[in-house]
Amino acid sequence: MKISIITVCRNAADTIKDTFESVASQTWPNIEHIVVDGLSDDNTLEIVAAYPHISRVISEKDEGLYHAMNKGIAMATGEIVGILNADDLYAEKNVIEKVAGLFIQTSCQAVYGNLICVDRMDLSKVTRKWRAGKYNRDAFYRGWSPPHPTFFVKRNLYSQYGLFDTRFSIAADYEIMLRFLLKFKIDVGYLDCLLVVMRSGGISNNDIKSRLIANKEDRIAWQVNKLKPHLFTLILKPLTKIKQFKFKWQK
Repeated sequence: MKISIITVCRNAADTIKDTFESVASQTWPNIEHIVVDGLSDDNTLEIVAAYPHISRVISEKDEGLYHAMNKGIAMATGEIVGILNADDLYAEKNVIEKVAGLFIQTSCQAVYGNLICVDRMDLSKVTRKWRAGKYNRDAFYRGWSPPHPTFFVKRNLYSQYGLFDTRFSIAADYEIMLRFLLKFKIDVGYLDCLLVVMRSGGISNNDIKSRLIANKEDRIAWQVNKLKPHLFTLILKPLTKIKQFKFKWQK
């Protein structure tokens, strides 16, 4: 089973080495790592060239993060597709092996797991722990969503149900998971283990303005899929993250 990993980047020289090292060290033997660069003008591409495990690289102007992700998906040839941002890294060397194992052992069409957020400069300083928990159909209505950096999908789902909706600036990842899981009811598997380490400071959490935009787009995500949230669904969504800062979950 080939697994395609897509990394989208632009001027990511400060962090992308950790991303590449975490992919290069994976124990699963059949990985296709695709890098979609948005015309970096720092030394990101020099770093890319230093990693022979990377299968394909393009560097060209894009129309935003999700447009770049869609380009990467179009290039992918693996049966499974995962997206690892240039700020993120896999938690262990056997992450992809665990993901592949669950796909092989079950009939699931997507797999997700747990995530931690760390200080941008100090990866040993954990700021948030996200134990996703098992999925059920009521979960989205209670404000739940899986951590997208841990979300691996069978590639044919993108052909069947569509790519990232580039009308969204922040919440296209939430929208596509809502579409796949709740609207089209795909079979999904959960790995109750740490898969991804994410640096703090993502586009949806940079500041209050970004959070307000994300909340607005979350509502639109339900509308475009002709789904109706409960009265408090979109209020609960940010509130569910509060417990992630209490550090009760141990790896």
